[in-house]
Amino acid sequence: MHIFKSNGKVIVQYLEKLYTSAEWCWDSFINRQGLHQQVLQDIMNLPAGIAQPASLENIDAPIAGQEIWASGVTYLRSMDARMEEAKDAGGGDFYSRVYNAKRPELFFKSAGYRAIGPGGTVRIRKDSKWNVPEPELVLFICSAGTIEGYMIGNDMSSRDIEGENPLYLPQAKSYDGAASIGPCLFVPAKPIDPDTKIQIEILRGSEQVFADEVLISRMKRTHAELAEYLLMELSFPQGVYLMTGTGIVPPDSFTLQYGDVVNISIGSIGRLSNVVGE
Repeated sequence: MHIFKSNGKVIVQYLEKLYTSAEWCWDSFINRQGLHQQVLQDIMNLPAGIAQPASLENIDAPIAGQEIWASGVTYLRSMDARMEEAKDAGGGDFYSRVYNAKRPELFFKSAGYRAIGPGGTVRIRKDSKWNVPEPELVLFICSAGTIEGYMIGNDMSSRDIEGENPLYLPQAKSYDGAASIGPCLFVPAKPIDPDTKIQIEILRGSEQVFADEVLISRMKRTHAELAEYLLMELSFPQGVYLMTGTGIVPPDSFTLQYGDVVNISIGSIGRLSNVVGE
């Protein structure tokens, strides 16, 4: 099933039908253990005739009171890229240490009000000259600590700022328009298939300037491991979204430009599309 947020309303798409209720509030609706079964029960409890044709418009970022956090260096390709960009600053070795360490890299990415939804505009920093999108699987972890759903994320990153000094990571990663999520919260009956592909294409005008894909199974760390460390000393009353890192890195010669369109697709979740703007 897929849970959308549209004009402030919670809409559930299940078996090609849409369900909604004025009583559903995003934060309390999604922040439940056993979410898949809970939502099925909610649908059964709706009055007869509430089902509508499967048509969705004006989709918002699927977030309210949640924070967005992120994981770093969870794929080998990401480690190699980070080591290369930081070698001149003497920080390249830090990334190999993180990749091989028991403790993962976790950092705050965005408050909910800064998150960009489907069709929205993501940004590149005006003080950066080397910017890339990072296509990622996003976990939804409820306040009790269990993984209840998934979505697509774009972790916009300023590689030159992070490469100048690893301590500049917050500025390279967290700014207005730096986090896009959507198009919905995907809530399957069982954990997502590890053979699911993350795919990205970047369009510049009518030309495809970059495309790649990676299997979720190429991650070194497990989703449960990342969730455990995030919630080890942090509480999230409305649940939390956790980007799980990227295994796709454009070549060093590539940087985003204003007007580029970034399309990210993940299996049964769908596609997240954004334009790059100022």
